Amino acid sequence: MKTTSIILAAGQGTRMKSDLPKVLHPVCGKPMVWHALQAAQTVTDEKPVLIIGHGAEQVREAVGDAARFVIQEKRLGTGHAVQQAESTLKGESAFLLVSSADMPLLRAGTLSRLIAAQKANSGPITMLTIITDDPRGFGRIIRTEDGRVKAIVEEADATEAEKAVKELNVGAYCFDAEWLWEALKRIPLSAKGEYYLTDTVQLAVEAGLRVESILLEDAVEAIGVNTRIHLSEAEAGMRSRVNREQMLKGVTLLDPASTYIGMDVKIGQDTVIHPNTFLRGKTEIGKGCEIGPNTIITDCKIGDRCEILASVLEKAVLEDDVDTGPFARLRKGAYLSKGVHMGNFGEVKDSHLGEGVKMGHFSYIGNATIGAETNIGAGTITCNYDGEKKHHTEIGEGVFIGSDTMLVAPLEIGDRARTGAGSVVTKSVKEDTLVVGMPARAIKTLKH
Repeated sequence: MKTTSIILAAGQGTRMKSDLPKVLHPVCGKPMVWHALQAAQTVTDEKPVLIIGHGAEQVREAVGDAARFVIQEKRLGTGHAVQQAESTLKGESAFLLVSSADMPLLRAGTLSRLIAAQKANSGPITMLTIITDDPRGFGRIIRTEDGRVKAIVEEADATEAEKAVKELNVGAYCFDAEWLWEALKRIPLSAKGEYYLTDTVQLAVEAGLRVESILLEDAVEAIGVNTRIHLSEAEAGMRSRVNREQMLKGVTLLDPASTYIGMDVKIGQDTVIHPNTFLRGKTEIGKGCEIGPNTIITDCKIGDRCEILASVLEKAVLEDDVDTGPFARLRKGAYLSKGVHMGNFGEVKDSHLGEGVKMGHFSYIGNATIGAETNIGAGTITCNYDGEKKHHTEIGEGVFIGSDTMLVAPLEIGDRARTGAGSVVTKSVKEDTLVVGMPARAIKTLKH
């Protein structure tokens, strides 16, 4: 009694007005087709089959081994699309779950209910319907006097009386597999020269077979994407869902409507997310943090009790009790150890700051290792690039770098050394040594 999923993803999506295949447009940072595959994989027994056509190679590359692919060379409607999978799937499963990749908000739980209903159905089809005042171009569900599904009438073919029907066809079905393969051979060619999957309902009814339906309660799940306007609606719906899940896990969102959290983001409880914050990629944030406002964090790992104010972080690591900003910039390879303070308008790239480092405002640290409890004065620059190569700067523990110091790499600064304000350091400095000037010269051995 296995179930296999068929996901329709062959359409060109001309109304999107895009060179990108419609199903690859992102919703909450993931392609629409990714969402459809995630839901299907959760509730079926075999690897899903994706029907592809327009932009097939791009879709293959984006999906990888998450699906099996079937090409619909000529796009002759939804019924024709499903028929292309017969040679791949016939005899594999007792039931076929059919949905569309441009409906990214359908939940796995909804699809599971659909499958369960068909397994209990004596007839060949169970379909998903919704009752709403906004038809969005969906076909109307026409029922008999005793409430049985009689037909699906597409909006373009509906009479005024039929258009007044508020029960709509969502476009997700579970079929008896063997019945479907035979029925697809008998569906008629439409006036548009296409074969519609919805015509299988009429075939079942004409044969005296029962067509069942389950009602979708959350209208957001029924959002299908055909235009950029629909895409924005799907984005808003998914973002609301993700934010709600985060709040239920103990995260405070002060203004969910202005907060963007990606699908893969993990956040610890009692963390507070301020307005206009974007958390993207595989970002992980610990407990008790204060993030934002006006902050963008991508693919970062952040420890507990960190404070990040109006800053931009990408592929950086922050240990516990770090505070940055406002207007700090952490680039790829930045690693801030426990208790680091990074002032406003600072920037760090490919550098490791040890525990307790204090980095003043308007400073740039690149390709450097800085020891614990070192102070980096405001306006300090590691001059790491000579026009051809980047060079490393090594700064020891307990060092004091004066404001506006230029550190011309490659360079080593020993433990507890100091530089005077405005120094240009071109040579390595021994531990416990004070250097000043342009270029900097040693003037004193320090006693601690």
